[in-house]
Amino acid sequence: MNKIVSAENETNNKENQTEILVNGDSPTIEQEDRKLGFFEKFLALWVVLCMGIGILLSRYVPIIGETLNNLNLLETWRDGIGINIPIGICLFFMMYPAMLNLQFKEVKKLGKNPLPIIIALVSNWIIAPLVAAGLAYLILPGYPDLIIAVILLGSSPCTAMVLVWGSLAKGNQEQNVINTSINTVSIMFLYVPIVSLLAGIGSLSIDRLMLFITVTIFIGAPLLLGLLSKVLLVKAKGKEWFDTKYRPVVGKISIVALLSTLIILFSINGNKLIAYPLELLLVSAPLLLGFIIVVGLNLLITKLFKLQYREAIITTIIGSSSHFEIAIATALGISALAALGTTMGLFWEVPIMLGLVYLGKYLNKKGFWKGRKKDEILIPQQKTEEIV
Repeated sequence: MNKIVSAENETNNKENQTEILVNGDSPTIEQEDRKLGFFEKFLALWVVLCMGIGILLSRYVPIIGETLNNLNLLETWRDGIGINIPIGICLFFMMYPAMLNLQFKEVKKLGKNPLPIIIALVSNWIIAPLVAAGLAYLILPGYPDLIIAVILLGSSPCTAMVLVWGSLAKGNQEQNVINTSINTVSIMFLYVPIVSLLAGIGSLSIDRLMLFITVTIFIGAPLLLGLLSKVLLVKAKGKEWFDTKYRPVVGKISIVALLSTLIILFSINGNKLIAYPLELLLVSAPLLLGFIIVVGLNLLITKLFKLQYREAIITTIIGSSSHFEIAIATALGISALAALGTTMGLFWEVPIMLGLVYLGKYLNKKGFWKGRKKDEILIPQQKTEEIV
């Protein structure tokens, strides 16, 4: 009897450790809700304000945008369009915190219940890119840069904000960490080929080498630094300090970097935004419709496979989200209009994903997900362990 109680306590401790790992310095999901709720609810407002500040700077203090725009790397590769250094620095600090969430040891747990994770991966790398490309070609003929912007957004699975959405939805955060860890690594190998393939279908001009270089700089470098800094800091300061002190501070820096990127981007391209308001409204159409289609498909698939709520909502959130930081970073190496188009993905995704959190809770109350029995989920080895 004591062994059974000890096993249960050990299991509960592991679950609590997982929540602490994902939530940074907050020991419970409820506390995480209170900590992040204000920012998440009004992130769209901060985005609009930063876009407005950037546009005002471009109109009334154009020297700032002109100076920032001249600070480029590799600009001779594509007719003067290179990697902007100030934006690149901001994008690096946007990406780095996401890489700290990578947990290789969590991937080993994939065999316990792989179905929800597999469904999310299929949605991320097959369903979402195809839906995005199909809608972009259908709705945006004659706008190649905007088509590429939609493809970039649809082909980039989120590896950071989904941890927040999953916490707010009170989903299975262990599954969330596993999925985001797999996506963080797979982006390095799948993102460029998928974007190139989908862009090539419409014979769109895209510099694949520049795309590869951009992905390497803004994903590969933060990934390497994230792994290295995690190992060194955990060894020097301890895991508790890393999870409760370092990661929360770096997470706040990423928010500042995100908003700073928008200010810089629109201070450089504010005049283009004013000159192309119709184009930015047009690009919103496939983005919004794509969100609705992909979310709807994921809801139906998770119901069809009889997932429980905590797994189903995480699968739906991850399978329906986009990594707008990567999309913005890669779009900057293509064209200014493509970069502006990807910012609309950021603008729409925040309220939509927050709405998905509340939709998931509502559907759960209505019994949308019946869930599978425990003996249907366990693999044979686990069934034997349960019997023992």
